[in-house]
Amino acid sequence: MTRSDAWVDDAARTSARGAQHELRVAVLGGGESGEREVSLASARAVFAALSAQRSHPRCSVAVGELRLVQLEPRGVWRLGERVTDAIGALGALADIEVFFLCLHGGAGEDGTLQGLLASAGRRHTGSGVQASALCMDKLALRGLAREQGLRVAAGACIDARSWSADPAAALARCAALSGSGLVVKPRRGGSSVDTALIDAPAAAGAAIERVLAGGDDALVEERIGGVELSCGVLQSRGGDAHALPPIEIQPDAGRFFDYEQKYSAAGARELCPPVSVDTRSIERVRALALRIHRAAGCRGYSRSDFIVPRAADGFGEPVLLEVNTLPGLTERSLLPQEAAAVGIGYGELCLRILENAVDPQT
Repeated sequence: MTRSDAWVDDAARTSARGAQHELRVAVLGGGESGEREVSLASARAVFAALSAQRSHPRCSVAVGELRLVQLEPRGVWRLGERVTDAIGALGALADIEVFFLCLHGGAGEDGTLQGLLASAGRRHTGSGVQASALCMDKLALRGLAREQGLRVAAGACIDARSWSADPAAALARCAALSGSGLVVKPRRGGSSVDTALIDAPAAAGAAIERVLAGGDDALVEERIGGVELSCGVLQSRGGDAHALPPIEIQPDAGRFFDYEQKYSAAGARELCPPVSVDTRSIERVRALALRIHRAAGCRGYSRSDFIVPRAADGFGEPVLLEVNTLPGLTERSLLPQEAAAVGIGYGELCLRILENAVDPQT
């Protein structure tokens, strides 16, 4: 363990003081976003980890009763064989002390579910309403990032009304952004669903229409070449946030970190620590991930994605792509890999996330 990562050991020993409290926990997965299957995989993995490891000597909480709850489309919650609406489900789960959120995208990550739980006075893992909504909205996040001195790619937001009224004008806005190409993606959403790389601005129309057909605005950004790094932030009990070692993402030649590259067993290579950038760039990414986590008001944990552009004299200033308030949580996911690099196993990571939800200071 390096000196810069000594917090992992010190904070863990501090957080474990006192007797462990056995929590009644419900793990929530599913939803109706395009990331539903990933969410279900995260929920199953977290449930299995907490079932197998209900306590850890470096954590102040333990798991007692544990339930797996599946959120279905149209607001239906499945509790074993029982199916009910959200209000009925919260009543049936009245004894649950913490809801472990494994939702990705849509109403599970944009603050809607967080607002429901907060209004019912129920604790949940991850960020609250405001941070969740802000980070889900990539256009709003870009504004905050610029205010905080983070670099973002040149971009334009195309909504359905402006596209319908004058698609040529919208494409002209896209052409003004083009350097080495464009990236077209939903303004809200994740897992690279409906994201496309475009070589020529004239070809952006089909990608924009695909995003708009899904009910979202299209965010069009200049394509930045370089090395993609993802950096998690984890809070220790009491509120101190620390950046984990970044992980380098190496998609197959000619590909980007799309849905298949993220989740296929034969997908992108993921290297922690990174091997293609210098130490200065790694530490800069860590500092920026921590800065945007705090500025956005994230709680518990987050994961920020960056491109580190290559420059004539080495590497340029990292470019922020997005902030995930509920990043993937299978054992293969990026955040657990980063935690493992500093000695935090998957089961302990899940317990730490629960621990952050219990302490109101986080």
